[in-house]
Amino acid sequence: MKPLAHNRRTFLKTTALTTLGVSVYGADALSKQAAGTRVGIIGLDTSHSVAFTKVLNAENPDAAYRGYRVVAAYPQGSLDIESSVKRIPGYIEEVKKLQVEIVDSIEELLTRVDVVLLETNDGRRHLEQALPVLKAGKRLFVDKPIAGSLTDAVKLFEASERYKVPLFSASSLRYIKGIETLDKSKVVGADTYSPAVLEKTHPDLFWYGVHGVETLFTVMGTGCQSVVRVHADSTDIVIGTWKDGRVGTFRGTRTGKHDYGGTVYTQNGNLTLGPYGGYEPLLKEIITFFDTGKVPVSSAETLEIFAFMEAADESKRRGGARVTLEEVMQKARKM
Repeated sequence: MKPLAHNRRTFLKTTALTTLGVSVYGADALSKQAAGTRVGIIGLDTSHSVAFTKVLNAENPDAAYRGYRVVAAYPQGSLDIESSVKRIPGYIEEVKKLQVEIVDSIEELLTRVDVVLLETNDGRRHLEQALPVLKAGKRLFVDKPIAGSLTDAVKLFEASERYKVPLFSASSLRYIKGIETLDKSKVVGADTYSPAVLEKTHPDLFWYGVHGVETLFTVMGTGCQSVVRVHADSTDIVIGTWKDGRVGTFRGTRTGKHDYGGTVYTQNGNLTLGPYGGYEPLLKEIITFFDTGKVPVSSAETLEIFAFMEAADESKRRGGARVTLEEVMQKARKM
């Protein structure tokens, strides 16, 4: 039996909260929020912002989300990408219905939250928007693309190391169906595909091709040394050669019905990837990261993914010549 003094404190606390219109369940939720589970969003110009909020702020959320809730959002993401900017007013209203406070600056956001989802669709803004979060010591997930250039991606991870604050970035296609059963030690090659629609403000594959490229690296692992790119108006094919002699390819499509998937070639047979499994597998990894500080995707792997795409752009500029990832990484680190 609880001591009388404890029972009295509990009674007074419950009575006060009930008087204010907060249920006992609400009191528990408030207690959890005070324990470091307050999530903030930067950028309400992508459907990811609303999708993540709907899951975390659901009436009966999955226990896997450990009480984390989105409590505040700074809506300004893209400034000059029309397809993104026009979404902001509607997405503001959607998240407000989910009890999310809209704030006027990143600085104000950081006073209200413990961890941050950087969701701005425009990768060019990620470095400037991430720096105050890292300086404030708050764990950070950066949605795709991690940056609008390989140079900015390098600077982001350098800042993470400098401020000793972990961050990671990933596409939800890292968790496409089929990967969960794959023995990666048996992989001898892979072909993946995804849409690769272009956006004039970003390098060709950074904007959308990143999804299929990340799927390729998820199954092949790091160690790609060089790429060759075949480019047409409707399609891009990028052929990567790994240091152990394995070959992996990415096909990016811009016509026909868009889809995500691929084939993994293993010592024991071939495995088909797909269909796309939605946002929740990634979101569960994000919450585990927020809770533990352990990144599920290393900075080395993310940088190699973006070096692969930058080398593919350089190959296109050189008419399909082979380009090494080391070359583009050295150039990025000097800028």
